[in-house]
Amino acid sequence: MTRSLVVKCTAGVDDPERCNQAFTVAATALAAGAEVSLWLTGEAAWLAVPGRAEEFSLPEATPLSQLRDAVLDGGTLTVCTQCAARREITEDEVLPGVRIAGSVSFVDEALREDAQALVY
Repeated sequence: MTRSLVVKCTAGVDDPERCNQAFTVAATALAAGAEVSLWLTGEAAWLAVPGRAEEFSLPEATPLSQLRDAVLDGGTLTVCTQCAARREITEDEVLPGVRIAGSVSFVDEALREDAQALVY
């Protein structure tokens, strides 16, 4: 049975190291064969909008757009409903494959048997 990892990223360009760590852990878990769900909350919600991850820069780190694309290719990328609404980000504005969902979905994923949840 494959374990699942739910990662919540609560920071964006306001805290680049914490943000990049969440994306790195999610992409690494995918490469290791885990089922991965990456949640973007707070300022991280902007990283689901085209071009935003491409503008993100952190020395000595894998480009955030590459990590994001790895998650989109092999896992699930979700933007928090309330966080999107507060930033006026709509489903039409996020990248293809990104979903907008709320706390019920997050809790459902985090409480699955064999799931591990991490918050950055």
